[in-house]
Amino acid sequence: MAKPKGPLPPFSCQYSPNIPELLQQLQCSLAISTYQAGKVVFLSPKNDESLIQLPRTFKKAMGIALHGDKMAVAKMDDVLVLKNSPHLASHYPRQPKTYDALFMPRASYYTGQIDVHDIDYGKDGRLFGVNTSFSCLIEIDDNYSFTPIWKPPFISKLASEDRCHLNGMALKDGLPKYVTSFNDGDSPQSWRDVVTTGGLVMDVPSNEIVARNIPMPHSPRIFDDKLYLLLSATGEFVRVDIETGKYEVIRKLDGFVRGLAKHGDYVFIGLSRLRKNSSTFAKLEIANKAQQAGIVVLHLPTGAYVGEIRYQTSVEEIYDVQVLPGMMRPGILNTMKEEYKLGLATPESTYWARPEAKES
Repeated sequence: MAKPKGPLPPFSCQYSPNIPELLQQLQCSLAISTYQAGKVVFLSPKNDESLIQLPRTFKKAMGIALHGDKMAVAKMDDVLVLKNSPHLASHYPRQPKTYDALFMPRASYYTGQIDVHDIDYGKDGRLFGVNTSFSCLIEIDDNYSFTPIWKPPFISKLASEDRCHLNGMALKDGLPKYVTSFNDGDSPQSWRDVVTTGGLVMDVPSNEIVARNIPMPHSPRIFDDKLYLLLSATGEFVRVDIETGKYEVIRKLDGFVRGLAKHGDYVFIGLSRLRKNSSTFAKLEIANKAQQAGIVVLHLPTGAYVGEIRYQTSVEEIYDVQVLPGMMRPGILNTMKEEYKLGLATPESTYWARPEAKES
């Protein structure tokens, strides 16, 4: 393949030839969050041979939660809730009959800068999140900046000190079940001294530590009643034995892994490029190999490598990866431009309002 002349355009990426066809077969699109670029990016199959992307600005985008036709995005100091409207999508004035889904901003929870990482919808539509700054799990609603619902027993008090770098959360039966952190310290940023070796998994209801000495655990997920993790420091995708605390490496990847989603028999794993000037990341085993951000696809039953997407520009760090089932060309609007205010919805109907003419 001939190299293009001149600089590559923003969000340029290369991908395995089978990825567009796989997404077509699975009837889905992908959503990723990149706090470094401040974007949520939708990746969709244009046909069996090519992908199409839609990046939207969301300041310091972190965790993404899906619940029916709702999506929540954790940002720098708030959590934005969007709702999909296929009818608004069909009549989107700028590109009619282009999108089969359109996520419209509908509400925002002003949490303040508490460094929310994983978020997820649970029982009765409750929105749970990991408050990394205060080392606790929270419920996100319109009553307070945040409502603490659980903290590790080794955390003596709530304080904005990122004591153990609590980051990941997996729900079971609609309630938080497992969390990941970088250590069990109780002083400000105590995890930095043991960042590559001190990680742990905890069972929330029992307060028990399930596994210790894990290299930078992220993205705990429950698939088919089994617990899976990403070990960022070693680039490993693992399955944890809850009874013994040991883990089985399903696949080792050449990159800093974070962001995990499953659809059918396939898992989608986010890769980040490590910052060379980072005192934390420079210590990692895979530091020299983590040179590109992207998504790796694995066949979960066998652990076999299926394909990948690799960014050449714009995206360096990925936090979350989610699958948008049944959506072949979803759209999304943010609140950066006035356009989102024109999409109106009621329980019975939707309308695109006409923009008001500017006074001369």
